[in-house]
Amino acid sequence: MNKRAFSASPTASRSGGPPPRKSSLKLATLPAAAGLLGAAVILAACNPPAAPNGTGRTRTLTFTPTPAPGRSALRAECSPEATPVTINTKLPGTAIHTILDRIGEANQRDTKLPGTAIHTIPLSTLLQRERELTNTPLMTAVKNTICTRPNSVVENIKAGAPGNPENVRRVERIIDSAAWDYLFPRRAPEYTYLNFLKAAAKFPAYCGPYDNGWDADAICRKSLAVMFAHFTQETGGHTKWWKEPEWRQGLVWVREMNWTEEMRNGYNSECDPKVWQGQTWPCGKFPNGDFKSYFGRGSKQLSYNYNYGPFSLAMFGTVRTLLNNPELVADTWLNLASAVFFFVYPQPPKPSMLHVIDGTWQPNSTDLASKLTPGFGVTTQIINGGVECGGSVEVAQSVNRISYYRGFTDYLKVPIPGSEVLGCKGMKQFANEGSGALEIYWEQDWSWLPNTPGNASYACKLVGYQTPFSAFTPGDYVKCVQKHFDVEITS
Repeated sequence: MNKRAFSASPTASRSGGPPPRKSSLKLATLPAAAGLLGAAVILAACNPPAAPNGTGRTRTLTFTPTPAPGRSALRAECSPEATPVTINTKLPGTAIHTILDRIGEANQRDTKLPGTAIHTIPLSTLLQRERELTNTPLMTAVKNTICTRPNSVVENIKAGAPGNPENVRRVERIIDSAAWDYLFPRRAPEYTYLNFLKAAAKFPAYCGPYDNGWDADAICRKSLAVMFAHFTQETGGHTKWWKEPEWRQGLVWVREMNWTEEMRNGYNSECDPKVWQGQTWPCGKFPNGDFKSYFGRGSKQLSYNYNYGPFSLAMFGTVRTLLNNPELVADTWLNLASAVFFFVYPQPPKPSMLHVIDGTWQPNSTDLASKLTPGFGVTTQIINGGVECGGSVEVAQSVNRISYYRGFTDYLKVPIPGSEVLGCKGMKQFANEGSGALEIYWEQDWSWLPNTPGNASYACKLVGYQTPFSAFTPGDYVKCVQKHFDVEITS
């Protein structure tokens, strides 16, 4: 168990008497009250005056529940005279909790006291628990769509090569090099056709095969039309007097407008190492110590360290690569892979755009009540719903996306059913009760157990908000347990 010392300044001597005697460390045991999950324990520590013979006086501690906003608390009253000390602690479901109390000192500390002893757990037990929590049809489907190929395979992709993976060959049949040039004549030079093929190669499920009878070619065509329409809105020229129609003006910007690689203070407020985002996704630095800037780069205009980090982990197996070298998202095949990454990954409680297009996502009653139905409009809700969706009229950005989608579907011969909702006006945001709401992050399980040290769960649970631990990252469940509990894991 990690030992945490409660240091304190000496108390002043009483007027007319000897200075208080420092006693040795003692233990004060607190019976639990209901609702001690994450509670503050208020401990009043006695500071008895010294007896004539130098021995300490006997003290009595009386514990009574006291209310605190959103929590429970215990207050200890001492007799005889007492100098109160407050210790704010995090008690994960404890029934009886032992706290070190230094008599004769008064101080306040924030501390985590997860248990009274180290708890031993076999690694196999943790891995089995992780499997149980992630063994759902939706989790399995999502994991299948986000799996990636090794970069050694990606780097060996060549246009027209017979050895290219199946999904890449399908993309090539639908969009060849000449079509790429036609569709994106104003693109930045970094957006090459080869980079597009490499981006597809990284994600086997993108334009990949289906074993359930679904038409993979049709799904691929529609996926391309949807993705092209969205990154044309994000990176397009939007210039009416150019000779090309606006739907063919995509990929003009590889870096966010008016930003360069040497500029500071861009989208890096979460780089502070004192916050968990800065600890989980530590930002790279310039030689003078300034944090790198995580402004929009690539066809998705990827921004912020908490997006660069997970993308880097998916691409390289480490968060460091792109946090240290964010320019790679602009200068390499990652400039298009970032859009595919966003296309296949869910953002709880939103489903992935791929699952919307291929039919995996089917709205339930909650979704339908929010006017969330399969079609292009709901993909706009996924990508930028907080800004563009939900109003009484279609906003300009959404109108643009619809226009671009029509252009690409016409070119790619993708039929648009009359029932397909193309806009997102009146659509409410996705809710936790929706059918695509998949919890994908690990958080401390605050459950109370009767037979464990401190009655703690020594487990983590799935939640829908972002934490440092992802259900998609091998080993993160074990790391979550280690983070929140004093445990010894045995092989």
